[in-house]
Amino acid sequence: MDTTFLKFVTRQRYCFYKFFGSKKFIFVLLLPVKRATMTEKITRFGVSIEPELLKKFDKIIKKEGYSNRSEKIRDLIRKNLIKQETTDPNAGAIGTLTMIYDHHVGSLTDRLLDLQHDHTSEILVTTHVHIDHDNCLEVLVLKGKTGNIQKLADNIKALKGIKHGELVITKNKL
Repeated sequence: MDTTFLKFVTRQRYCFYKFFGSKKFIFVLLLPVKRATMTEKITRFGVSIEPELLKKFDKIIKKEGYSNRSEKIRDLIRKNLIKQETTDPNAGAIGTLTMIYDHHVGSLTDRLLDLQHDHTSEILVTTHVHIDHDNCLEVLVLKGKTGNIQKLADNIKALKGIKHGELVITKNKL
């Protein structure tokens, strides 16, 4: 089983991929992002940067489909602000928990269901995919306080039989 996991932010989309042998699973989370309009004031500023670093940055911009450097810089700033703001355990957040597990391990399936039923206020939806005879992929879409979401994800990832778990959190209002 190939466990390659890539993620990237492109404008308003958060995409993540999971490969299992020849199968590729793609998940896209669309987030509303407030963009500056013509009536909003834009501040221009200069950035000093080494030429080689700028070349690498421009390659990333092109690969991710940005039309200009400014959009990418704004998105990087937003991403950093979100990262800082979601460290507050009482901040409102949304996110996804993606996990791979072997459903044959002990009572893992029952424990997962019990945890999910105990957290119906944080879990908006779940998606379950059978990867092969033994392995399952499950994605939980979560909403609530950052601390509660993190604790739930930690509890699930710590269960025996969970092979991989990844939590991605963002603000519920951008």
